[in-house]
Amino acid sequence: MHQTTRFAPSPTGFLHLGHAYSALFAYKAAGNGRFLLRLEDIDQGRCRPAFEEAIYEDMGWLGFVWETPVRRQSEHYTAYREALEHLDHKGLLYPCFCTRADIQREIANAGAAPHLTRLGPDGPIYPGTCRHLSRAEQEQRIQAGLPYALRLRTDDALRQTGPLTWIDDIRGEQAARPEIFGDVVLARKDIPASYHLACTWDDALQSVTLVTRGEDLLPATHIHCLLQALWKLPQPRYRHHALITDADGKKFSKRDQAPTLRSLREKGLTPNDVKAMIDDAQGSKKLR
Repeated sequence: MHQTTRFAPSPTGFLHLGHAYSALFAYKAAGNGRFLLRLEDIDQGRCRPAFEEAIYEDMGWLGFVWETPVRRQSEHYTAYREALEHLDHKGLLYPCFCTRADIQREIANAGAAPHLTRLGPDGPIYPGTCRHLSRAEQEQRIQAGLPYALRLRTDDALRQTGPLTWIDDIRGEQAARPEIFGDVVLARKDIPASYHLACTWDDALQSVTLVTRGEDLLPATHIHCLLQALWKLPQPRYRHHALITDADGKKFSKRDQAPTLRSLREKGLTPNDVKAMIDDAQGSKKLR
């Protein structure tokens, strides 16, 4: 079956084996359809042109062919702003002035033991501290220059959409439960769109029919399903694949300095060598 799939890395570091695994999974899932490369470069404070060029180089070295032009999210702030305005007109957004420390302190003051604190795709569930600020209080803080995020009134949003589901090719039909993740951030004062907003909007705009990504991102799909309904966007199918890990069972990540494709190439490995490692990992879920 022909599908439109995408691989959407952030140019905040060099691609590693986990990226190659995810890209190959999406590439194969497209069949004889369309494979897109998208750069999720909203966070300009961390993204670098050198990493963007390295993505093209590594993907080309591995033999991937993608449609052009590549969509760079940093070039589409106006579209994301319009998407936010649509939600604001529905009364579904509010500014939140809490820092991460404020959120942790509020949770602690509520009497929740640290090990019982619920986690969502973005960290601890927001307790709603700023949810009931008056319009005057909101404006006063904004005018004072306080940093803030725009959060979605998730429960109100669900009342507007009603019950939602999505299809995961591996797990079957799934009931969307975005309410368990609280009021998620959709934008910040200095970053015009969150991953949830930009990813959902772009997948629809680019006519992606099958979203393939790691099972660690499955919780985010609850939120994306809600946003699709609010914006009346077509819903793609999903395939959340297992993650490959290193010899210690840890997920490959930039933070842990996972072996990069660049370093493997410098050691003399060929694209076929890397693909063989990935094929083996797809069976064992672990690279040795």
